[in-house]
Amino acid sequence: MDIRIPGLEAPLLSTLQHIMDAADDSEKSFNAPTRTYVRDAKAMASTPADVKEYPTSYVFVVDMPGLKSGDIKVQVEDDNVLLISGERKREEEKEGAKYVRMERRVGKFMRKFVLPENTNVDAISAVCQDGVLTVTVQKLPPPEPKKPKTIEVKIG
Repeated sequence: MDIRIPGLEAPLLSTLQHIMDAADDSEKSFNAPTRTYVRDAKAMASTPADVKEYPTSYVFVVDMPGLKSGDIKVQVEDDNVLLISGERKREEEKEGAKYVRMERRVGKFMRKFVLPENTNVDAISAVCQDGVLTVTVQKLPPPEPKKPKTIEVKIG
């Protein structure tokens, strides 16, 4: 956009145009996802899970072949978000060996689940057996039905 106004010098116009362009660039960067968000989204997309509901619990099942229990974290955030995360590291190459093909996934993984209101976050167990992580979250017992309150009627 080239605007010519008599009496104004070209350097002033180019400076104003530069300021306007910088404002457009800063709006784009505010709307762009952060690196952390992109990394977390990729980690979540690459970690499939099954969720089952039983009468007394919820069970989360995640395949994690080749991981040790120290490589897996199970946490509760904000009192109602179950976070399963960890990292699968690349095996150290032995001298004289090189990869011909590398298909197994390495890197960080993560899944977040918003827990229903009826979960007991103090009764969570996690077991990893044969490369399958099973996290069990117990349900709270259903609330007892409220009994109607009887009010004595006095004769006045």
